[in-house]
Amino acid sequence: MKQAKQSNTICMKICNRIVLATIVAMLSGVLWAQQLTTPAPKREFRGAWIQAVNGQFQGMGRDQMQADLTAQLNQLQADGINAILFQVRVEGDALYTSTIEPWSRYLTGQQGTPPVPFWDPLQWMIEQCHQRGMELHAWINPFRAKTKGTRLLAQSHQVVQNPQRCFQYDGLTIFDPGIPENRSYICHVAADITRRYDIDGLHIDDYFYPYPVDGIAIPDDATYARYGASTGLSISDWRRNNVNQFIHQLHDSIRAAKPWVKFGVSPFGIYRNQRSWSGGSRTNGLQNYDDLYADVLLWVQQGWVDYNIPQIYWEIGHSAADYDELIHWWSRNAGARPLYIGQDVERTVSKPDPQNPSQHQMMRKMQLQRSLPGIHGSCQWYARAVVEDPGSYGTMLRQVYHRTPALQPLMPWIDSKAPGKPRRLKAMWTPDGYFLFWTAPKAKTAMDEARQYAIYRFARGEKVDISTASHLVAITSGFFYQLPYAHGAQQYTYVVTALDRLHNESKVAKVKVKL
Repeated sequence: MKQAKQSNTICMKICNRIVLATIVAMLSGVLWAQQLTTPAPKREFRGAWIQAVNGQFQGMGRDQMQADLTAQLNQLQADGINAILFQVRVEGDALYTSTIEPWSRYLTGQQGTPPVPFWDPLQWMIEQCHQRGMELHAWINPFRAKTKGTRLLAQSHQVVQNPQRCFQYDGLTIFDPGIPENRSYICHVAADITRRYDIDGLHIDDYFYPYPVDGIAIPDDATYARYGASTGLSISDWRRNNVNQFIHQLHDSIRAAKPWVKFGVSPFGIYRNQRSWSGGSRTNGLQNYDDLYADVLLWVQQGWVDYNIPQIYWEIGHSAADYDELIHWWSRNAGARPLYIGQDVERTVSKPDPQNPSQHQMMRKMQLQRSLPGIHGSCQWYARAVVEDPGSYGTMLRQVYHRTPALQPLMPWIDSKAPGKPRRLKAMWTPDGYFLFWTAPKAKTAMDEARQYAIYRFARGEKVDISTASHLVAITSGFFYQLPYAHGAQQYTYVVTALDRLHNESKVAKVKVKL
């Protein structure tokens, strides 16, 4: 049995090398060689969205859905993904246990019907992600109250209970952002999730006021007359102010519930076109500021969000929204908050690189992402596409871009105090092999607690330097690490550091071993 496992391991390694060699042959050139040899960042957000709105889980039984998600998470972990953005509120509903909103039809097939056998997808996902060293960000759609495909609402749904607080638009039902009770209600929902679940982040997408449809006006004149006319603001400025107030209030609600939970937003990929504003991008498409009434730059400048993931889903060379133009524009306007790039997996691998038409665009997009200031990672739209590996996208993440683990980007405005270093670090033989063991440092508050540990390895004579990822071998939430013992002839220094909830890193604990 042991020989069979060793044989399988050898075969896997050979296959991986063949795949990588094939990719290198396909994507030859100076740029590829640079990316293959350039060390990956030590700190980088490597996220993926898992959506429910596409119906991928609708009507699945518990066991089937858990098996599906387990397979996705296992592959995403292998591909180096370190954060999952899991959609838990699609249309004023819940893919988690809630006394405020009804169970989602995107989970059970009928809104308001609990899953049978009963389970809580959000709680299960938190546990599964944390076991794999991934963050879990609960993703909610704030203002969409009903999608076009929903025919029957639960009696407990807010559209049924308070229809006067919503408006209809092109088959959708929207919580009117101009009504203060709606803003407070959504913040109440978000705070409830934050208080009751051990989430790492609360994430919202790009749906504020509805995406405009030609010939259909937003039916909020009465709301404007009641709440906006006396302000002296135009209706457009009033709408933007409504969303600004909501973002500020949501930020404060999350902070009050749990101060370490990150708040992030994923806006549409164009802020403003240059023809609308001299500081805008050289693009010609829908605009956050003018069409969705979302002043994303203000939120970043005011510190109301902790991270920003613009959905730059287009290809390099797109006639109306060139990826190259947009990533440079967002980099210049990143502000004092980490900028992550929303990447469209399928479009990236379906379009050729304009400078090298024999290959797709992943390589050049990654080069841009990692070379421009203010950018600290990316998020993949969508997780299943990474798993399905079109154009070897997931393989390239695993074997090239995410070949070493990564800590999360720092957020010192939330917390900058490092935890204590691991205690009682030692190497020990057990019946299962040679292991490092340690214990957690002492902590006075939840913010000080060590949640994970980073493990580095240095060969004899190498300087212990943890400033890069070149010696980072693992990040774990456990208190042990199995050493790759060979013949006991080579001496190494292993370093273990503690990471708190915000990935502030402790001083080093180190031990010498022979492997």
